[in-house]
Amino acid sequence: MNHLSVGLESRDRVSNAVGGGFPEGSLILLEGGTGTGKSVLSSRFIYGLCEEGTDVTGVSTEHTTREYVKQMESMSYDVTRHLLKNRLTHFHAPVDGDRPLIRPLFEPGALWDGKVLVIDGFGDLFRNDPKFGSTLGTGDEDRAMERIMAKLEAPLAAGKVAIITVNPESMTDRALRPLRGAADVYFDLQSEAVGQEIRKKALVRRFAGMKRPVDDTIGFSVQQGRGIVIESRTIA
Repeated sequence: MNHLSVGLESRDRVSNAVGGGFPEGSLILLEGGTGTGKSVLSSRFIYGLCEEGTDVTGVSTEHTTREYVKQMESMSYDVTRHLLKNRLTHFHAPVDGDRPLIRPLFEPGALWDGKVLVIDGFGDLFRNDPKFGSTLGTGDEDRAMERIMAKLEAPLAAGKVAIITVNPESMTDRALRPLRGAADVYFDLQSEAVGQEIRKKALVRRFAGMKRPVDDTIGFSVQQGRGIVIESRTIA
């Protein structure tokens, strides 16, 4: 099984914490509430993948490309050259309006030109999609999510990798169940206040096809000018 390195071994311990990289053909889920570090962790993966020569497509519900570049620069993740070389392609997907938001993600096209597709804010896309959002709270949202997961099978079978962030507060547990079940790699992100500090951690709920041993719990912080910094490690 081939693995995609998230790089930057000389800069941080992220690659070591996730066992050296992600297996090709995997669905990676980053789940966590507001402020748990989903976006910055996915951004770290994007930058490291690009640094290793992997073509990545990023979709964000929050940031335009200009805003995204500025945010990445604040963590010393210089993505401008990757954008100019078309190693990284970034799309802004605003959730206002009344148009399909989910369907374009899983149709053949430019979004899947790269090896890796990162969707930051998938829960907001689901909730605000006229077709899928209307199922929330009806008891049919799990079947709606199962249809989405079925659409992912073809690109994953071709060796593509999908990284999805979701805020459980934007969806129901019933909707999330098929997504959690389909994920090959599942990080449950949490944060807590300890004195004046906000401590973040990623609980590794699942990691199929690991290259090397993977941490059970990854403690990390986000530092200006440094990006993700691994604070503590717990290995089974």
